[in-house]
Amino acid sequence: MIMKHFPVLMAIVATVALLVPAFAQERDRSMQVVSELPLTADNGDRLANHTVRLPGPIDQLLGVVVAVNPTGKITLVEFYDLNCPYCRAASTDIADMVDLDPQLRLVLVPFPVLGIASIEASRIELAVAKLGKPQQFYAFHRKVFAQRGTTDGNRAFDIARGLGLDAKKLIAVGNSDEVTEQMKSHVQLGNELGLAATPSFIIGGVAIVGYPGRYHLQAMVDGMNACGKVLC
Repeated sequence: MIMKHFPVLMAIVATVALLVPAFAQERDRSMQVVSELPLTADNGDRLANHTVRLPGPIDQLLGVVVAVNPTGKITLVEFYDLNCPYCRAASTDIADMVDLDPQLRLVLVPFPVLGIASIEASRIELAVAKLGKPQQFYAFHRKVFAQRGTTDGNRAFDIARGLGLDAKKLIAVGNSDEVTEQMKSHVQLGNELGLAATPSFIIGGVAIVGYPGRYHLQAMVDGMNACGKVLC
């Protein structure tokens, strides 16, 4: 694969791509996921969800960024793929939510599971996480989702460079073994937590599989504020 700006190492891409079929198999079984809580999406459909026990603080994993309101008391963790259309919709809604609620803390977990283009783009994304500030990472996140079409390594590179980050460092970090291991660990964690769709969220010890929509996601945040649970 020859790219204009970002020469992805094919052996490394192939290594990470081995994780994508496993995710796809889990996604095929997503309809079998039991909804432990009677939660619904904005369209009225039953919302797949289950309780989770986290192995440790997700925000301490390399490549994970506390993007907005770092001192907020309610934490919303989002696992997303840069080429997921539902993640694009969620990005706009969540941006409004965190702007309106300084107590809503947003933690972003890059979860590149939708193919090679997503893996390429996430290499640059994780380089931004390492080289930039959280504000720059979130600006990158929002700019990617403001676009239409597929985001690959080239498009991600152009966005990151537009934020003032060093081009050579972006490529060096993006092609590093460290970034490979970060991607693998994120996908492995998502699989272990049963996150069989993008986006998926963790809030109040509950995994929300898929995007519920603005209204019902806000209702879960309101529940956390009112009684410490997503459903009071």
